Amino acid sequence: MTFADDIRKEVKEIMGTTFTERAGTKVPEPEDVKLGNDAVTLDGTVLYADLAESTNMVNNFENWFAAKVYKSFLLSACRVIRNLDGTITAFDGDRVMAVFIGDGKNSAAGKAALQINWNKTMINEEIKAKYPDTKYVLKHVVGVDTSPLFVARTGIRGSNDLVWVGRSANYAAKLSNFDNGYSSLITKDVYDKLNEASQIGSNGNNMWTALTWSEFNMTIYGSTWNWKPA
Repeated sequence: MTFADDIRKEVKEIMGTTFTERAGTKVPEPEDVKLGNDAVTLDGTVLYADLAESTNMVNNFENWFAAKVYKSFLLSACRVIRNLDGTITAFDGDRVMAVFIGDGKNSAAGKAALQINWNKTMINEEIKAKYPDTKYVLKHVVGVDTSPLFVARTGIRGSNDLVWVGRSANYAAKLSNFDNGYSSLITKDVYDKLNEASQIGSNGNNMWTALTWSEFNMTIYGSTWNWKPA
């Protein structure tokens, strides 16, 4: 049997697998899910925070400067996520994925998006203070969606991770790549479940604007508001 035959055999085994599903009560760690046919299901709100125009940054600025921006953005986003009881589930280059569960998951994720936007403003202030002549301005987008999730473990022994299957994981990632002038983008399903604090600003105005996501012909909501973490 050739190496290619071995790979085909493994794919056949995957295709013939019947998953053993169990309802999750917390966001699973990789070791909580077996590498075989094990799967965890849960209702989750997924947040993706993505650093925008990172290719332009690495092409036009020193590598050490780009590393400082990456570290500052991802560290501050992770601090906000954890402070609001979100679970960081993955890093993908210049973006971070997190999952929120529980009754207040949508309000917490929406609040996190607005606080990460405050982080952006703060980081730009610190960049300008340290490097007053730089032309670099950090931009980002946070995408948020909510749906049932099917969590399985993928890869091979010694090199594997969880795969998050469900609309919210896919849509949140897509929204984080959506450059339409709004730093925070959430689906209507998330917006409809926001509490008043995560929807209405201190001046009494709605912090979110209704938009149309033409790719899927669906309503989403965008915001440019900053919410200073406390």
